[in-house]
Amino acid sequence: MKDNMELEVINPATGKVIGKVPADDNTNIERKYKAARAAQPAWQRLGLSARLEILKKFRDRVEKDIEEAALVLTRDTGKPISQSRNELKGLLARFDFFLAETETTVATETVLRDGTALVEEIEHEPLGVIANISAWNYPWFVGSNVYVPALLTGNAVLYKPSEFALLSGHLMERYLHEAGVPSGVFALVCGRGDAGAALLEQPIDGIFFTGSVATGRKIAEAAAKKFIKVQLELGGKDPAYITDDVDVKAAAEATADGAMYNTGQSCCSVERIYVHEKIYDQFVQNFVETVKSFRLGDPEQNDTYIGALTRGKAALDFLESQVTDAAKKGAKVLTGGKKAATASGVYLEPAVLTEVNHEMEIMREESFGPVIGIMKVKDDAEAQKLMNDTQYGLTAAVYCRDQNRAREILKGVNAGSAYINCCDRVSPRLPWSGRGASGVGLTLSTYGIETFTRPKAWHIRS
Repeated sequence: MKDNMELEVINPATGKVIGKVPADDNTNIERKYKAARAAQPAWQRLGLSARLEILKKFRDRVEKDIEEAALVLTRDTGKPISQSRNELKGLLARFDFFLAETETTVATETVLRDGTALVEEIEHEPLGVIANISAWNYPWFVGSNVYVPALLTGNAVLYKPSEFALLSGHLMERYLHEAGVPSGVFALVCGRGDAGAALLEQPIDGIFFTGSVATGRKIAEAAAKKFIKVQLELGGKDPAYITDDVDVKAAAEATADGAMYNTGQSCCSVERIYVHEKIYDQFVQNFVETVKSFRLGDPEQNDTYIGALTRGKAALDFLESQVTDAAKKGAKVLTGGKKAATASGVYLEPAVLTEVNHEMEIMREESFGPVIGIMKVKDDAEAQKLMNDTQYGLTAAVYCRDQNRAREILKGVNAGSAYINCCDRVSPRLPWSGRGASGVGLTLSTYGIETFTRPKAWHIRS
């Protein structure tokens, strides 16, 4: 780590360096951990009411400065500016949920008071000091899912933003500190994978990570030796099934958006589509027309829909390899799949493939980009079987006029979130969790507030 004491921030839309951020070495990370451990008890004693007021100031600051935060986010990640604004506007509803629900969720519960001398209570205490290793695709969403309820419940947070979203991470830290969160209670840890590994070496009380399966396994192995709280969100290969009774055009437009929004760089993007044979040709035609209407270009322009690939050439090479693999095995590339001709930055023309099957990587391995395979099925049973043919289990969607039929299909699909006539959405009121290689633990909902606490059982005899 000492050989890379400064990280360059590169705008993926232009390829230009837009900033430099000091990287934390092992000594800095240990110092920040010790400061967090020392500051956490006073933050806990401050009380929930005071913490709520401080975090509300943070929420209001984000709302006030959405344009500043959106532009930083777009330049960090290549996300289209309109979608950066959407992320920040959507964030306000999450803040409001946490601010409204935390007090009730973590209130001490009396579970026995039977008229005798005995009272039994459950008290919710903070975990202590947690590490939050976050993602680049939705840095404000993914980060706040962890650090907002963690701070509200009395924890200190060591926040490692992705190296592809460093300026956004620094902006979060500045807003939080200016709102009144002490510097020891929320501290940024900057670096690449070695910084995350060094963070895990500290005697933390919980680790909350969003990222790849490979890194998630390493984190789980390291955390197992510590016996600490672990939450891992590791992505997915999210399916959608289109039954034969739908409004075909509407379903095609909705799933095209679900597959390509944020340039396909979402954990819950639609990554494979199964279509009933009766409507297959019509669906594909409408889907391709919709994708071709998406404007690719400068992310800072309001009408841009497809932005730059955040991870640049590495992402481009991977996505092109998936398209090439599928084509060699018999798939038809109806549109896109090649590097877009732009003056600078790295862009991929959104790709739609048909004649696909589960021997192809594009139908099995997470793409995390603007590519999609569409497969014809003969009935609901075949669709359900194929939806389950995956190591992942994050989300699954069914488009169908008959909600009972859709519900029966989805009951048999192993996924943490089920969508009927919608896709690619997250609600603060519902738990966000994965199964299988999509991870363990959860965020959001009241369960996602409670996860930052541990119960203490009180047996009180007068």
